[in-house]
Amino acid sequence: MEGNDSFIKIDEIGKYFDMTKSLYARWAFGARTLKAVDHVSFQIKKGETLGLVGESGCGKSTVARLITRLIEPSFGRVFYRGVDLFSLSQKEMRKMRRYIQMVFQDPFTSLNPRKKIETIIGMPLEIHFQIHGREKRRRVMELLQMVGMGVDHIDRYPHEFSGGQRQRLAVARALALNPELVICDEPVSALDVSIQAQILNLFRKLQEDLGLTYLFISHDLSVVEHISNDVAVMYAGNIVEFASTEEIFGTPLHPYTKALISSRFEDRKEREKYAMRGEIISPINPPEGCRLQKRCPQQGPPCSKLQPKLKEMGNNHYVACLHI
Repeated sequence: MEGNDSFIKIDEIGKYFDMTKSLYARWAFGARTLKAVDHVSFQIKKGETLGLVGESGCGKSTVARLITRLIEPSFGRVFYRGVDLFSLSQKEMRKMRRYIQMVFQDPFTSLNPRKKIETIIGMPLEIHFQIHGREKRRRVMELLQMVGMGVDHIDRYPHEFSGGQRQRLAVARALALNPELVICDEPVSALDVSIQAQILNLFRKLQEDLGLTYLFISHDLSVVEHISNDVAVMYAGNIVEFASTEEIFGTPLHPYTKALISSRFEDRKEREKYAMRGEIISPINPPEGCRLQKRCPQQGPPCSKLQPKLKEMGNNHYVACLHI
């Protein structure tokens, strides 16, 4: 995944949570550390979209929060235009956040219910650009129109809108500071299918008009296939496969990726051919070796001892498996 055209580069980032204060974790698992994200690396090219996909609990949202430093990392580096975000002070990072914005899964909880839309969308303008009064109101109206909302919505409260409209408002707030990178954490999973399509089309139009770069997190393969240029597949805190969208969906290599894609097949035998058995492992005390070993149909003796690393298979296609 190396290249000089990377806009943002994630280099071996990790987040371990100290469990020594949890009496239950120590009693039940003998645990001291929860490895939510463990040595994750990938990069995103400017103006493109990377889809990050995997089961619930695999660490996708933790990766998003690490990049934005909403939580502090245990190790690793994140380079944005050559600047290591993890090396910045809190004051320096606050200034950098105008270039990196986030759209969360549930707009109802991410929008302050006590504030009007003008205040919610306009607050970043006040903090970062010192824009107030009429100029702020004018800019908020422009943002509302940009995401397909009416200017008459500016004096309403979040509870007066539908779920799809609230997500449009969340997008408008994210765009207020003219960011270059927008991290979308399951932004359509709480919406009806018909509304999902509208929001996805909005994301694509904004990308074309504004030159945005997206990290798009989802567990829905159809959504990822529709919007992404590249796809990173994540399992239990690790990236197990990385390639272009065409490569991932056309010629998947990793057993886990095959299982995810086969879940969309109508033919029952085809689904069962690649299906995973059992449950996703706990990030508390993960087993030595490959974290997929107990579920993988290709498991063998090396899998219990060696943890596979990403290796290039050609055509910028990377996979972490000892049997490939």
